[in-house]
Amino acid sequence: MCKHILNAQVSIRAPCCKQWFDCAECHAETQDHKLRKTNEMTFMCKKCRKAFRKDMSNYEESDEYCPHCDNHYVIEAKTPQAMLGVEGDDPRINARMLKDERAKEDPSRSIFNQDLSERLG
Repeated sequence: MCKHILNAQVSIRAPCCKQWFDCAECHAETQDHKLRKTNEMTFMCKKCRKAFRKDMSNYEESDEYCPHCDNHYVIEAKTPQAMLGVEGDDPRINARMLKDERAKEDPSRSIFNQDLSERLG
């Protein structure tokens, strides 16, 4: 699973070291050499697990699909986004983080402490 492109549809075979990578950044992180450029790329579809080659010098819109299963592998990449969140228990199970237990409730605000005798009479 690629940590750079979350929705990678194909793996690429590096022409320099003949190893499979999910993206060029994965190659750069694990290898001590640069990715060699070539006109013919070898891909492996992650849906059907079959390899195929594409000539990158005359790449067309119809080449954006796996020739074996028609999986559209050229899509907009989803990359990991940094987000700020609070780590804690699931509030549906443990709601301690939602309420400050140090603050005491005001007893005059309880419906059980109110005098409702004039309303009942």
